[in-house]
Amino acid sequence: MTDWIKAARLRTLPLSLSGIIMGAFIAKWRLYREGGIWDWKIFALALLVTLLYQILSNYANDYGDGVKGTDAKRINEAEARAVASGKITAKQMKNAVILFSALSFIATIALLYVAFIPEYMNEFYIFIGLGLASILAAIGYTVGKKPYGYMGLGDIFVFIFFGLVSVCGSYFLFTKTFSWDMLLPGTAVGMMSMAVLNLNNMRDIESDKLSGKNSFALRIGFKNAMIYEMILLNLPLILILAFLGINGFFEQQNYYAFIVMILMFPLTKLRRSIMSVKEPKELDQYLKQVGIMTFIMAILTAAGLNLFN
Repeated sequence: MTDWIKAARLRTLPLSLSGIIMGAFIAKWRLYREGGIWDWKIFALALLVTLLYQILSNYANDYGDGVKGTDAKRINEAEARAVASGKITAKQMKNAVILFSALSFIATIALLYVAFIPEYMNEFYIFIGLGLASILAAIGYTVGKKPYGYMGLGDIFVFIFFGLVSVCGSYFLFTKTFSWDMLLPGTAVGMMSMAVLNLNNMRDIESDKLSGKNSFALRIGFKNAMIYEMILLNLPLILILAFLGINGFFEQQNYYAFIVMILMFPLTKLRRSIMSVKEPKELDQYLKQVGIMTFIMAILTAAGLNLFN
């Protein structure tokens, strides 16, 4: 059981929950202003679905990189995977991927049933399609003949599913509407998620070169990937600030909503620490930190909107 828990890579879970928290609690704030009802059952099921998707993705990545031999060339020993190390066989991991694909789909059906049935049948079917796309995206990063993670497309998919789909999709589950301003927090979470993936790819840039995994970081080189990382870590708080401005918080002089901006201080320190790295393997320690920062950004945004307004 210990090997399965390690393979689930629990340190990645806060990052996956960030988009759901962001979208759900912006919806709660907006519904409160409009006299609507926020359903906690939708929130609980959305968290469950996201956790299952993330574990599925981690198992699929372990399996895909393991059978392709990518993990065998991994330089960073701290990131040793279950299949590559022989702790879990490829067949066992493949069965786990199938199991969690089924569990994820069942949980998705339950979530969408609670959110949309019976009044919103069209939306129900549309979100079924999004759910299937999310499952396929979780698997397709490293599994298959042409996994998109090996073609340098991982950043795009992470931005779409961890950012836009997670934030805007969870917002829609509660409000049954799409609001263009939700693209701002959706992009903020998406960019932070891309920052985690880019750090991961920068760390593994040498081993990925040996295994033929052409990540975006490998394609543009370590130096340019570092510049890209700084851009990804600089813009999210600006996007959140723009969202608050569009929604009138400057005019209202209700400054509690801006509590999230306190993150500019630890994020500045984190960026400086990342920039000072000399060896790619030293970046591993910052993966969890950026994930936690994303989670805190979502929590503080939610708190600023709902606890003090």
